[in-house]
Amino acid sequence: MSKVFKFGGASVKNAKAIINLKNIVFSYKESLIIIVSAIDKTTNELEGVWRSFVKKNSNDAIKKANESIEFHKSIIEELGLNSDYEFFSFFKKLTQELLLFVSKESKKNDELSYSKIVSFGELFSTLIISTYLKKEGLKNQWIDVRTLIKTSDQYIESKINWEATNNEMNSIIDQNITYVSQGFIGANQMGETTTLGREGSDFTAAIFAWCLDSKEVIIWKDVDGLLNADPKHFKKTKVLKSISFKEAIELSYLGASVIHQNTIKPLENKNIPLSIRSFINTNNPGSSIRAIVEKEKKITSLIYKPNQILLSISTRDYSFIFEEHISEIFSIFSKTGLKVHLMQNSALSFSVCGIISNKNLLVLVAELQKNYIVKYNDKVNLLTIRNFKNLDIPKSLKDQEILIEQRSRTTIRYVLK
Repeated sequence: MSKVFKFGGASVKNAKAIINLKNIVFSYKESLIIIVSAIDKTTNELEGVWRSFVKKNSNDAIKKANESIEFHKSIIEELGLNSDYEFFSFFKKLTQELLLFVSKESKKNDELSYSKIVSFGELFSTLIISTYLKKEGLKNQWIDVRTLIKTSDQYIESKINWEATNNEMNSIIDQNITYVSQGFIGANQMGETTTLGREGSDFTAAIFAWCLDSKEVIIWKDVDGLLNADPKHFKKTKVLKSISFKEAIELSYLGASVIHQNTIKPLENKNIPLSIRSFINTNNPGSSIRAIVEKEKKITSLIYKPNQILLSISTRDYSFIFEEHISEIFSIFSKTGLKVHLMQNSALSFSVCGIISNKNLLVLVAELQKNYIVKYNDKVNLLTIRNFKNLDIPKSLKDQEILIEQRSRTTIRYVLK
């Protein structure tokens, strides 16, 4: 039963960071499944390549792709991998595939081309890291995760075909071997590249663990564990040292950013513990998430989600909002890509707070206005206080107007402007 390690982009941002990854991996004696994201900001850079590609600006797409390739070559040189002919031939083959793809006129589905282009970030990083670990004496096998993780035909935020994925994993993976593979990506039944959504590498680690009945998943982060608040928004934070799957699912649903929303459930289903550890302070035990936690402390957690949309929807004839209305409204949400984070309804109005791209917002409003009166506020902020001890909004947010307030026995939520 291998352990599954997941390293995000920040943990492999340069050659020094990759050497640190090597030191962490070498401190474990058993075989491992090592899932790695794209290096640092590579996914963002490749999204820039894709935007130029879909605009049919092939020269700019090629220029940006070459810049990303040169960045990876600089890391390869620092790690002393230039003399490895087999590695460099494979890396060159991948770079040529990327450049050839973006040099041709876009005739494919934009979402397919997105998944194809951004996938090179994970392919580059894992090939470099696998080769470096071999150079340093750790036998391992690089494997293309697209041969293992099978998905629906939806190219972005694709759904996992669990049965097919489980069959592939257990027919190919030898648990006595250490593997290095990619997070975030998969392939549909036609072999076309798909993606699991941003931050989907955590989910990838959980998929491997579920299929292989692994004994633990460790996600290596630049923080000391699962924090009770985002340090970008709040000065004083605490590490949640030990919490249950149930509490982790609640925090994930409410928007906690450390854990990908799909990661917890497959681990909970098979009772596989999840640890969140620091790749900087490796002696720190971090956070443990498991089925049962004795004397689980109810530490207050603050989850702050800025730049949301608040929609208020009412019927044109001022009749009550019934189930059939909500069903129709959610169908429109699904088609236009609105991610709902909070709901509230009265007799005549249905309000939702969520997030949607600027491009799709106007489409959403236009669709709703066919049958409803629609008002909305953009750039609102959603604050959730889990396990609250008092009703006070943090001082840093007290100057904002409260548009909506919801309260249960354990959770308070505010929509602020």
